[in-house]
Amino acid sequence: MTSKSDKITMRETFQIHWRAFKDVRRYCPGAFGVSILYGAAAALSPYVTVYLSARIINELAGARRPGVLWPLAVLAVASAAALTFVTGALLRWKTAKEAQFLERKNRVFADKMMSMDFADIDKTETHDLRSQIAQSENWAGFGFYRFWDQFEKVAQGLAGILGAAVLTVSLFTLPVPASAGVFTVLNRPAFLALLVLALAFTAALGPLCDNRAMDHLARCAENSRFSNRVFHCFGFLADDKGRGMDIRMYDQQKIARHYMETESVFNDRASSLPRACRGPIGVWAALGSCASAILTGLIYLFVCVKAWAGAFGVGSITQYVGAVSALAKNMGVLIEALGVLRSNVPFMRDIYQFLDIPNQMYQGSLTTEKRSDRQYEVEFQDVSFRYPGSSTWALRHVNIKFRIGRRMAVVGENGSGKTTFIKLLCRLYDPQEGHILLNGIDIRKYNYRDYMGLFSVVFQDFQLLAQPLGENVAGARNYDRDRAQKALVDAGFGDRLASMPAGLDTMLYKEFAEDGVDVSGGEAQKIAIARALYKDAPFIILDEPTAALDPIAEAEIYAKFNDIAGDKTAVYISHRLSSCKFCDEIAVFDHGQVIQRGTHEQLLADEAGKYHALWHAQAQYYTPQPSPAEA
Repeated sequence: MTSKSDKITMRETFQIHWRAFKDVRRYCPGAFGVSILYGAAAALSPYVTVYLSARIINELAGARRPGVLWPLAVLAVASAAALTFVTGALLRWKTAKEAQFLERKNRVFADKMMSMDFADIDKTETHDLRSQIAQSENWAGFGFYRFWDQFEKVAQGLAGILGAAVLTVSLFTLPVPASAGVFTVLNRPAFLALLVLALAFTAALGPLCDNRAMDHLARCAENSRFSNRVFHCFGFLADDKGRGMDIRMYDQQKIARHYMETESVFNDRASSLPRACRGPIGVWAALGSCASAILTGLIYLFVCVKAWAGAFGVGSITQYVGAVSALAKNMGVLIEALGVLRSNVPFMRDIYQFLDIPNQMYQGSLTTEKRSDRQYEVEFQDVSFRYPGSSTWALRHVNIKFRIGRRMAVVGENGSGKTTFIKLLCRLYDPQEGHILLNGIDIRKYNYRDYMGLFSVVFQDFQLLAQPLGENVAGARNYDRDRAQKALVDAGFGDRLASMPAGLDTMLYKEFAEDGVDVSGGEAQKIAIARALYKDAPFIILDEPTAALDPIAEAEIYAKFNDIAGDKTAVYISHRLSSCKFCDEIAVFDHGQVIQRGTHEQLLADEAGKYHALWHAQAQYYTPQPSPAEA
């Protein structure tokens, strides 16, 4: 972080935050406009009161004319009431927009994640970067929120400087009368120029000190982000109901307490933040406060001396002290805001490093045929693939063709390449070597969304939403209820559906409904299968979605699924071979290669083959064992 901060220029500060302004404005239109209006109103409204108060005091110290005092008093009260109303209304409007901003700024990242190549989403580095951005915001507001917060202060500072300058000009232009003797030195241009420079320097010194403190705070970011992650992980461990049993059985609260006491952001040994607060952050903040106090003293001294010398009346003291103090304050607000934005640049760099991740997968333009006969044929031609950053081939020289309307099982030990094969089939990744063809055409030439529409997949780590059952099945708010119900029944969920209090409208889980229903792992798997059936795609793929079931229950689901798959081309991935006996063809994967192909009987007959070894290694789980008496 230090090396990044040392290279920051104001040009980069403006450029990167101008880009942020344009990006966020698309998601939250009007938010920045309200922020400008409120900042300007908050900065300018005190000047009206200061100006009118000075006029009233001057009149009271002078002629005391009722015809002048009463209108001034009424105007002062009316102005104060109107400004309070306007400022309050703008504050409420700004608060509403701020709440909207806090929610919608996250859509910037959500939309990026949705449009990003899956190959990049699948990278640990991508998630680490996104987590780093979130942690920077969580612990100190750096990123989009810091920009929003300082944007208002920039508007407030500029408006306040303009308003104060208007009321302050006469302080320097009104001359001290010649009868004031030695005080006439206050009229000399050289003295006034020197005074203005001293006031400007002192006014800038405070926020510059505060900016140095902010720089030191930003330098603590990397360490503080980690400490904050520890805090969020172990500080709320007991809130996770899924951990309740383990915590109690294994006294895991002791581990949590250990990390909270040794790795917390508030612990000196773990975090640089407490030391920095006692050291440079505290010192620079104290110097900033001293500069502010010195500035206030200079302002009072100059105004009072000039009033004593007879340059203006006692009432104007109120105006000038208030105006010059506000001028210095708003200069400080502006300088400090610019300094904070400068400190925010490294965190904005992280944001745009994430948002600028390019989509490198070729997006084809050919439309896939919407064939009622489902005559789609997919072929792998000498396909090889390895994951980014890996030197090991996950798949090597794979040649295989899907015969339309048939059932294929893909089997093999963990890490043999089965799931990678499916990721390539669905074009979540592109191979480094070879080609994948759909009806003889490279799949990269097809429209990406069209091609994805050909597949229904139930992954082994599928996810359901805390939403109504029917919407989970259909993936939409408006859906065909009869079709969703049939899909659930076909997936073996019919009996459970009949017992649900609101049928398809039953809310799953309890995040958003007190009467939400928790489903078991096996039930969730059936819902996921129903979701695949509802999509009714030509290809249906089951990637070990029933791994949590016992072998017999899994075999029953597969057998039933074979009946309802109809004319679809079905691919089953499983490490349990008993579930795949009914398939037309079985492909055996080992170390990223297809080493055997054939029917169950053909492969089992090859006693030297991998399939034969795997089958007999698993036979004890699905072959009835003789009782001791029978043995």
